[in-house]
Amino acid sequence: MIGRAVVSGPFGPMTLTEEDGMITRLSWGDRGAIGGSAVLAEAARQLADYFAGRRREPFDLPLAFQPGLTGDVQRAMCVIPMGETRTYGDLSKALGVPAQAIGQACGANPIPILIPCHRILSATGLGGFSAPGGVETKVALLRHEGAASLLI
Repeated sequence: MIGRAVVSGPFGPMTLTEEDGMITRLSWGDRGAIGGSAVLAEAARQLADYFAGRRREPFDLPLAFQPGLTGDVQRAMCVIPMGETRTYGDLSKALGVPAQAIGQACGANPIPILIPCHRILSATGLGGFSAPGGVETKVALLRHEGAASLLI
């Protein structure tokens, strides 16, 4: 069963998608609500708390991690505390794969913010961010979290 909920945030409406009790996607824009569930309601509540500055702990939601390396990278991103960052190289060393593979996995993340790919930086700058607004959105999220390592 697929459900969707639309939530408001500082970047406009965002759509959460749930499949079989797992959050599978967070998309920018209003994709239309479909059904409703306790999982979607909880995800919307946690996102609202995050954007209001009331949530500092990791999201506690059933997230659908991708298979293989992408899923390993997603899990590694989820343990980075709010307000902290890591580099592609840090995750590369931890997972024993090339840094380019880390970047590709970050870019393939279908659940940004909840799986905090914005906390991954390049060794010499911010790196990329595939969500709408690109690097400017990444910077806004890092500033919201109080990340001390912002490079701009």
